[in-house]
Amino acid sequence: MSMIQTPSQDIADLISRCALRDRAAFRLLYERTSAKLFGVTLRILKDRSEAEEALQEVFVKIWQRADRYVAGTTSPISWLVAVARNHSLDILRARRPTADTIDVALEIPDAGPSPERATQNNQERAQIETCLGTLEPDRAAAVRGAYLDGYSYEELAERHTVPLNTMRTWLRRSLLKLKDCLSS
Repeated sequence: MSMIQTPSQDIADLISRCALRDRAAFRLLYERTSAKLFGVTLRILKDRSEAEEALQEVFVKIWQRADRYVAGTTSPISWLVAVARNHSLDILRARRPTADTIDVALEIPDAGPSPERATQNNQERAQIETCLGTLEPDRAAAVRGAYLDGYSYEELAERHTVPLNTMRTWLRRSLLKLKDCLSS
């Protein structure tokens, strides 16, 4: 009486035969699992040619380490995926810059504002917020919507349920009040 093997048992059997250096089993294992393992390497490395090269290296590792697979502890495909995943992550880690590269990067000047300019910007923002607080709430919301959020006059008029010309008047008068407030 012959037992029918599940695909998982079949893969486990192929790995066991690879541990015994059975080249035919290794070829079958490659045919049955390379597409899935390629997907793993490609998803991690995000470069097709690098993933293809990594896949070849993964199968060399599988050939060399097949004797480390213990049937029953994990599924065979999980073990194969772990080999592919770990190898791909090792490649990513190797890409990280060395300490020398980091030191060079530290010498690149900061394009951001100087501490003095940042303080000045914060003071200006605070002053603008204070002046916006002197406007009626709906007018202040319209100014923020137009000049900070990028809404068109039409969108603001619709939002505040006022005619377009009324919105234009609100914004013009609000800007004049803000100008007076900021200049004082």
